[in-house]
Amino acid sequence: MSSVPVVLGVDLGTTATKVVAAGTDARVLHTTERGYPLRTDESGEATQDAAEVLRAAIEALTDCVAWAREQGHEVAGLSFSSAMHTLVGLDSRGEPATRAFNWADTRAADVAARLRAEPETSSALHRATGTPVHTQSVMVKLAWLTSGGAAIGEVERWCALKDFVVTAFTGEFVTEHSLSSGSGLQDMHSLTWHEPALEVAGIRAEQLPELREPTASVPLAPQVAEAVGLPAGLPVVLGGGDGPLANLGVGAVAPGVAALSLGTSGALRVTRDKPGVDDRCRTFSYAIADGLWVIGGAVSNGGVAGQWAAEAFGVDVADLLDEAAQVPAGADGLMALPYLLGERAPWWEPGLTGAFLGLRRSHGRAEMTRAVIEGVAQQLALVRDAVTESGAEVRAVRATGGGFRSRIWAETIASALNMNLDLAEGSGGSGLGAVLLAWRALGEIDSLAHAAELVAVESRVAPDPAAADLLARRRPLIDQLHQTLRDLSL
Repeated sequence: MSSVPVVLGVDLGTTATKVVAAGTDARVLHTTERGYPLRTDESGEATQDAAEVLRAAIEALTDCVAWAREQGHEVAGLSFSSAMHTLVGLDSRGEPATRAFNWADTRAADVAARLRAEPETSSALHRATGTPVHTQSVMVKLAWLTSGGAAIGEVERWCALKDFVVTAFTGEFVTEHSLSSGSGLQDMHSLTWHEPALEVAGIRAEQLPELREPTASVPLAPQVAEAVGLPAGLPVVLGGGDGPLANLGVGAVAPGVAALSLGTSGALRVTRDKPGVDDRCRTFSYAIADGLWVIGGAVSNGGVAGQWAAEAFGVDVADLLDEAAQVPAGADGLMALPYLLGERAPWWEPGLTGAFLGLRRSHGRAEMTRAVIEGVAQQLALVRDAVTESGAEVRAVRATGGGFRSRIWAETIASALNMNLDLAEGSGGSGLGAVLLAWRALGEIDSLAHAAELVAVESRVAPDPAAADLLARRRPLIDQLHQTLRDLSL
């Protein structure tokens, strides 16, 4: 029986909670998972049941603890990662008084549009907090809710979904600078709640959790400890947002090394040692820990674009992607702007619509799918361009996500970036990032840079020079076409 100690990283996702067990060598030894639904009943709605997420976290953790006990692993601590931009209102007892609002909930679109119609106000908020004024922003959702956008019952306090779970685990109403840096409510320079943002949101600072460092720890409460099979008082490291921790989890912490993720949506983030966004406010700036930040952007349309094409054509998505891979780069002159779900970076326009351009009778489903994939890849390249124009170097890219199960995604994105794509599929992502952050907090790893060096790359995908040249020549057209789509009213 092994006696290697492990930390359990609890990753609270949009549709499931995953618990990752790993030691100080960054090797993922075990994972458990519990799913839950994302409610989308109302137009624009994307919400979760906070109590259901808490139950899933406890069940998944209980299973992982049982595995550790069976294998003889001591559990040295817990740590948390969470989807960013979530919000839940709590009553006087600390129980959920609202559903948990997910980043994808767009019902605050009118509020976001009103704020963005005042460029000086929106850009000042963006530059102060590092979070774009967009429907994903907690500040924007709060402004919508407190102005009567939805029934909020007897809400006394507000927090992120992870903060609710951590409070249930520890009894302490706390958050940390990583997750809060994506709320639009925290000043990224002073790391305090930003009064102008609170005024827009219609709340007071005392209604929010206490801010602490991501490496801060609090003791596990006795009742939860008993329920999951762990000792009371075990260190619970607060952790951070899934985006910043994914950089750590794939080994993208050194300056100039970007993390790229491709799931339903996508993102590109590069680490640096100071906060800040680009002059045109196209990027976000979120904290990791130890003075490290990520600058980058998330795109709303990632693998969902390929799934949409498969559903539209009535074929299996894997088969359709194989067909698209046989089409030469450029999709026989066809271009797609794949804004099926509006778009985030670099435009931050939730109402944006998509389009095909150059469509001819000879084009079929394979060409259309190829064009959609290239459109997603181009959007990620535009995020990279915005990051580099901000003064941050991007010299290497580590990639992870379910989208890379199909080779066409990796090859097309590598060509759009005109850079090698290092795949770190077995890394454990943000869950492993939470584990490594905890080992740093517990003093077993001397720096986050050292932690990142432990994460191995599984394979490398090189760009195709001809495809890279073609996509680079097309990319300036995308901004022009985007502006046309933005002004189009049907």
